[in-house]
Amino acid sequence: MTRVLALVLTLAVALAATPALAQDTLEKIRSTGVLTIGTRTGSPPFAYVNKDNQWVGFSIDLVEMLVRPEVEKAVGKPIKVEKKESTPPTRIPLLSSNSVDLIAGTMTDTPQRRETVDFSLTFFYTGAQFMVKKGSPIRSVNDIAGKRIASQQGSTNAKILREKYPQAQLREFPDQPAAFQALLQGQVDAYTNDGIQLYGLKAKAPKPDDWDVVGDFYSEEPYGMAMRKGDAKFKAAVDAGLKNGLQSGRYFDIYEKWFGPKGELPYPMTPQVKAYLMKQIGK
Repeated sequence: MTRVLALVLTLAVALAATPALAQDTLEKIRSTGVLTIGTRTGSPPFAYVNKDNQWVGFSIDLVEMLVRPEVEKAVGKPIKVEKKESTPPTRIPLLSSNSVDLIAGTMTDTPQRRETVDFSLTFFYTGAQFMVKKGSPIRSVNDIAGKRIASQQGSTNAKILREKYPQAQLREFPDQPAAFQALLQGQVDAYTNDGIQLYGLKAKAPKPDDWDVVGDFYSEEPYGMAMRKGDAKFKAAVDAGLKNGLQSGRYFDIYEKWFGPKGELPYPMTPQVKAYLMKQIGK
């Protein structure tokens, strides 16, 4: 009976401790004055290091202009945003180890990932396509049997190809620049990623006209900002920032800056995507 009682008490202590551990992010930010985000160095226009060695991008602006004010309100003091590089294989470990507080890059919100992290409201919606050399016979996912297809390690695109299109020869690379370099050198026949990222990569390529982005979306890719699971107060602050941005229109101003006609990568928002975003806040 004593051993059973001890086991019950141990379990009770563990359960009681779990919510407290899950509420540490705002306290951590309050004590340090820093919100640390994991983001990308080579995924224009979402997050990348520009020619002036500055870390810039759409995802970073969303944090700086929309999320940070709400986190400052929650912790009751001004804070600064620090950035650390994260890639598909490293971003969840960085969260789990408390090295970063928020992943703000190009991370797709999936049911599988929700088992280990929480996601904010969706801030961008796209789908997977292919980048190929102009004139390539690959025009869609139906043309990849036996072809060498580059993807990023840990990405949803790699998972889908592995599970649904095993006839393709999947080649995984640690990041987008490495995968594109393999395509440039002819080591692979195509590079698959979310369509918007491929358009961004093409725009930054030495010879943009040498490359085509092809195929209908073969996956749905709603991007969210990831955080440690169960941290309800921190999630509420992050979501409040995005919600306020959507309601006030500031989100769309930031979108226009990066994706409008004069933006880094012209990519007009469709009415369907706008409706998808606004539905999250009951509009």
